[in-house]
Amino acid sequence: MTTTAVPAPGVLAAEPTERHPRGLKVIFFAEMWERFSYYGMRALLVLYLVNALHYDRAHALELYGIYTGLVYLTPLIGGYLADKYLGLRQGAVIGGIIMMFGHFAMAFEPLLHLALGLLIVGNGFFKPNTSTMVGQLYREHDSRRDAGYTIFYMGINMGAFFAPLVAGTLGEKVGWHWGFASAGIGMGCGLFSLLYNQKLLGNAGLRSGQTAIDRSDWLRILAISLAAIPFVYAVIWAWGGISALIAPLPLWGKLLLGAALIVAAVKAPGLIGKKDASAQPVTREEWHRIFAIAIIVFFVIFFWMGFEQAGGTMSLFADTQTDRHVAGFFATPESWLVSDNWFIANILLPLSKGFEIPASWFQSVNPLVIILFAPVFSALWKRMDSSRFALSSTAKQGWGMVVLGLGFIVLAIAQAKADATGPVGPQWLFIVYFIHTMGELMLSPVGLSMVSKVAPARLGGLLMGVWLLSSAVANYLSGTLEAMLHGYGIPLYWFLVGSSIGAGVVLLLITPLVRRLMHGKD
Repeated sequence: MTTTAVPAPGVLAAEPTERHPRGLKVIFFAEMWERFSYYGMRALLVLYLVNALHYDRAHALELYGIYTGLVYLTPLIGGYLADKYLGLRQGAVIGGIIMMFGHFAMAFEPLLHLALGLLIVGNGFFKPNTSTMVGQLYREHDSRRDAGYTIFYMGINMGAFFAPLVAGTLGEKVGWHWGFASAGIGMGCGLFSLLYNQKLLGNAGLRSGQTAIDRSDWLRILAISLAAIPFVYAVIWAWGGISALIAPLPLWGKLLLGAALIVAAVKAPGLIGKKDASAQPVTREEWHRIFAIAIIVFFVIFFWMGFEQAGGTMSLFADTQTDRHVAGFFATPESWLVSDNWFIANILLPLSKGFEIPASWFQSVNPLVIILFAPVFSALWKRMDSSRFALSSTAKQGWGMVVLGLGFIVLAIAQAKADATGPVGPQWLFIVYFIHTMGELMLSPVGLSMVSKVAPARLGGLLMGVWLLSSAVANYLSGTLEAMLHGYGIPLYWFLVGSSIGAGVVLLLITPLVRRLMHGKD
């Protein structure tokens, strides 16, 4: 039976005290460890490809874009399979096991492509289903839901904060494969957290009649998880021939082929599987709500296309164009901290000259700011949503895009200074990450909550996958955009200023239309 995106009877959705459901902390910690594994991998991948495997810049960024793009594409399939056949909780466990295999495979250089493939497949099962399960913990129209998703987002970012510090330090300072192996351990901790505490989830994420994942489910879980290994090998083998066939196609041809494959991937399970006789046709109002989600998905591509430069060009900027010695923060010409302060001149600078910040550490700034400011935004939205200054979820996301563009103004100036005078101080990247994070807090948790509210109940997992599809397209563009713009002589960061702010302004202008399509569900 199809699982739903709103609580079924028996789900722990409404405790008398109106505190957040106890199951929220279970998903919080499971997602925290899973994000530790993902962001540990993300922090190291481009640096590993360039500095250890000696990929050229364009090739490394392209592989990064393909990997991160597919990581956000496969949830479209994983969400569908969980909705129709597996149940959200079982899908999440399968995904966690496959990702654990992938992270450990990254510890062995010859298994690079197998490892990336396993991570892509595993994330497809894990990501949409944990996100949708958060929504299942709450009643429909529950005023706590936005705040709950913001708390959930803090869990994501706790993992993302520690990942570069742990995996990044091990990878850059001890050995690349130690960093990747630590990400696998993190994924194992996430699985343990989800399974050990699953009773607190109530019925969230389960198929009808289930009370927990039991022994009868484990045969299916292990069979699917182990089958992922030969499946990925087969895809890698086939890809050589496929890529030779599609390489001559023009860009529009590749886009049409990609769209056809996405549709086929979504429809195939329904064509070969048993039809659900109880399934109801999609109503006119539900089509409107689906179309509203599609509009938002299109616009947030422009946000993530810029934001995901963090693991690509911004990582390389930190590696080669930033003075990463701690002393650089105080002593670079543009620093506002240059002074005659005795402590800085005689104590701090001499002690810090011998320490160089790992390039991957800069990626911890974003989740640290989220951890500090997510409660502020949670309280702000709750206060604003009950006042005459309330912003719709669409408007919040539009303003988030505008704020992202302001961050790229700072980064474009830093790039110009680095090109002219050499490496710049690390404070430039700190400022950019801070501004970008303010934009992210306006867009991402609000978007997750919006999908869980607006999506028709029986399509919750699938449409959460569609929401993540925007990140799939954006991540691929983030890795290939620099090479595409280079042929036209367009500076990357100034282009992202225009695309981010421009998309945000247009979304703000069409907000009334989008809200009408949502029929009051936002």
